Amino acid sequence: MKAVTINQYGSIDVLEYSDIDKPQITPNQLLVKIHATSVNPVDWKIRQGQLQLLSGFNFPIILGSDLSGVVLEVGEEVESFEPGDEIYTFINPLTGGAYAEYIAIPANTAALKPKNMTHSQAATVPVAGLTAFQGLLDLGQIRPGQKVLINGASGGVGIFAVQIAKAMKAEVIGVCSSNNITLVESLGANRVIDYNQIDFTQELEQYDIIFDAVGKETFSSCENILKPQGIYISTLPTVDNLPPTFFSLFVPGKKSKLILAQSNPRDLNALRELIEDGLVKSIIGRTYKLEEIAEAHAYSEMGHAVGKIAITTEETSLVD
Repeated sequence: MKAVTINQYGSIDVLEYSDIDKPQITPNQLLVKIHATSVNPVDWKIRQGQLQLLSGFNFPIILGSDLSGVVLEVGEEVESFEPGDEIYTFINPLTGGAYAEYIAIPANTAALKPKNMTHSQAATVPVAGLTAFQGLLDLGQIRPGQKVLINGASGGVGIFAVQIAKAMKAEVIGVCSSNNITLVESLGANRVIDYNQIDFTQELEQYDIIFDAVGKETFSSCENILKPQGIYISTLPTVDNLPPTFFSLFVPGKKSKLILAQSNPRDLNALRELIEDGLVKSIIGRTYKLEEIAEAHAYSEMGHAVGKIAITTEETSLVD
């Protein structure tokens, strides 16, 4: 099968479009024909070697975590799926494997994909969508009427956070550049702040939840604009955010939390329902073929991608 591999850490030049063996499944796994995947920042951070202490040196490494595809085979212990099912999920980005034509995945991490989405659209949902969903619902305990600020509202995670917060009947304030204000408003934001014009951390307005979808702020910079029981949620584990996240476990009042999403059928099914009900959609900024992954990484690394970046396998790119 075709796959994108790396044999060392480095620039986009280390990405190789290779032929490797198709995986074999264990009794609790599914063999999936991948129709689409997507690019997440963690993918190129792993490629660069930023996470090499976690991702290791067992080369070659297949990158990629998001995927949408069709079940080809089911393990003998699997009862929840059958061949032909269209599924979506994400796998641990540190182990990777989604930048390929086929993958073997644990059945208990997947769910049926939304019926009203193509594979390209569905593949952009799991990492970003679950990060927003689990961050707002599990960590933020979001409730109707709360005032929620989404920093990075036009990015891959931010687009889902705005829509999910709105679906939970919160008052949503998005932060983005002037170029993307119209997009964020179309997703349901009650108000949009242009970060080039206004530093939201210096405003007098206070929020129940600040969801930092790009990890560019800190609990300290946002503490004054949190309500007394407000929660700051970051998607990025940094030296600035880890200490307050630890200490807020033991101190009442304002909280700092870190979201590290986990793929599970319950939340994927909940997301699917929101999507099929028309409350959440994916915004795809660009689509590339699997063999164009270097170009996709280069675009993502620029840091200004709007929405998600979809990657299709060669044979489905023209029809999906």
